[in-house]
Amino acid sequence: MNNVRLSLIYIALFFALSSCESFLEEENRQTLTNENAFSNSQVFDQMVAHAYAKLRTAISFTDPDLYGTDLVTRNSPVIGVDQLNDYVNFSATNWPVTNYWSNYFQVVTAANVVISRLPEITGVAQEESSVGLAEAKFLRALAYFRLVEHFGDLPIVLEEITTATTQFTRESEQVVYQQILQDLDGAISALPESRAEYGRATNAAARHLKAKVLLTRGYKDFGSSEDFSKAAELVEAVMDHHPLEPSFSNVVDIENQRNDEVIFAMLFGGDPQSIGTGNYRHKYFKFDYDVYPGMERTALYNQGLGNTLTPYYFSLYQQEDQRAQESFRRVIYALVDDQEAGIAKGDTAIYFPVNSWSEQDKAAKKYAVINPDEYFTNDGYTMVHYPMFKKFDDPEVTYSAAGREPKGERDAVVFRSAETLLIGAEAHYKLGELEKAAGLLNILRNRAGIEVPLVAGDINLDFILDESARELMGETSRWMDLKRTNKLVERVLEHNPHAALNQAIRPHHLLRPIPQSEIDLSNNSLSQNEGYLF
Repeated sequence: MNNVRLSLIYIALFFALSSCESFLEEENRQTLTNENAFSNSQVFDQMVAHAYAKLRTAISFTDPDLYGTDLVTRNSPVIGVDQLNDYVNFSATNWPVTNYWSNYFQVVTAANVVISRLPEITGVAQEESSVGLAEAKFLRALAYFRLVEHFGDLPIVLEEITTATTQFTRESEQVVYQQILQDLDGAISALPESRAEYGRATNAAARHLKAKVLLTRGYKDFGSSEDFSKAAELVEAVMDHHPLEPSFSNVVDIENQRNDEVIFAMLFGGDPQSIGTGNYRHKYFKFDYDVYPGMERTALYNQGLGNTLTPYYFSLYQQEDQRAQESFRRVIYALVDDQEAGIAKGDTAIYFPVNSWSEQDKAAKKYAVINPDEYFTNDGYTMVHYPMFKKFDDPEVTYSAAGREPKGERDAVVFRSAETLLIGAEAHYKLGELEKAAGLLNILRNRAGIEVPLVAGDINLDFILDESARELMGETSRWMDLKRTNKLVERVLEHNPHAALNQAIRPHHLLRPIPQSEIDLSNNSLSQNEGYLF
């Protein structure tokens, strides 16, 4: 564990606080010193806010959670190799994995500052201190859950580190899970059901996370069926406070983003002092559309980050499933006139049919028609092209402006009750209660416009994973879902074209390598996961 990042980062904590919107807004603290800051009651809320800000940074970096799964692959022709997506020569120096470790341990560290310094702070009301402590435990539990699933055995650090430390011991996954659940129980006992400041953790957020932690532990050799039963019970409690929105369009509508279905979200807003790096999600899964006739780069379609949705993802939706039209565009309309191509502004410029068109039918159109088997085929404009994801669009964010990057401003949903239902469905499936599982899935599917109900015989893990993809694409850690259900290797090889080409993924890839930089800084007190040399 990096002693610089995890031990010394807080020397100047209160002179450079990160923030987002109301309860995370920056304040001028130049009159505070290390000696008096922690005894000043006015800084307590900012201590907690700093932990949220660290989580916001961690949540914003999603490559290890999405890339190299059945749903997300490389933005390139199906040639070559890649570590994170293809699992080829996966190294302990891999930057996305190292960054993931660092980001989430910074959340742990920030939470530990709150927990360790709270007894020294005077003038804070008992209720405020109890809730702040519960928030810190919730955030630490969330960070450790992400870390333990990606890296396995971990150092457990529960107090602020005030001196440079290099000696750390990895505790077993079982012990880490015990600590996560202990933190969540502490959070549940003190967090209120609602908060005056939107974006702060609630009792339902902690219960939702506990349900997912228990669901995941139930699959492990140190788990039990009781974990599934408890997860199912927690789902009912969460749903009482967070009913589904009446339609999927309501869920993704940016004008309705703070709706009852949202349990926990990271806030960004448009304030340049608090937006940080911005919410990247509006850039997810967009190809270089602006080189086609009638197109130019604008705020509507914005720019892409480079990763691509797999053809399998687009194949998952039934014709009547309303979530498809709210999640991606099969038709892209011209933004400018192109006289040479005979395309006027507002005409169809690019079309992605559900079923393949003949070459004759394609040639009869002025616009580009790209069949499902041509997403990775050079068409003379781009080498990779696919229906454009729109679920997280942020149309008020300009693509280019003097001195300004296209930083997304919409909230980033971390938990919503549609996922809670999916957790419940999976828990009931693992308990053999297939009718109950089908009933929960039918709630989501009915909302999406699918009228034919599922029955017990329809339910299996692959179906639940597919339903999760249809509902939650881009919102949750797909990699963790596949790992939890023991489907990672199988579904990556079956549905990720680049990984299938290289056939490199192996069972040891169910854990990431411990970053080599951390091993070096620990004087080798941290051991490496099996299957990784460096």
